[in-house]
Amino acid sequence: MKNETVVKVVKAADGLSLGISVVVSVLIGTGLGFWCMKSFGSVWFLVGGVLLGVASAINCVYKAYKAQVASYEEFSKDPKNAPKPLFDDEKDEE
Repeated sequence: MKNETVVKVVKAADGLSLGISVVVSVLIGTGLGFWCMKSFGSVWFLVGGVLLGVASAINCVYKAYKAQVASYEEFSKDPKNAPKPLFDDEKDEE
């Protein structure tokens, strides 16, 4: 029972970490772009930093999606999760 609770908490934290990593990616990209803008004097560095942060956030979401797909495929291969037949074919043959 306690082990199941730990697994649920870890899965919930994994979903929370995705949201945090998306926000942090955009903030770091924006911060780097702002620093470059102040250092070199061009607004395009800020635009590039924001775009870099957004691209990094999209990459985080893509990696999480691939992990979920792999988890689903592993789940669907388990025989106990196989769909049950609607009708009993053995009774029909008699």
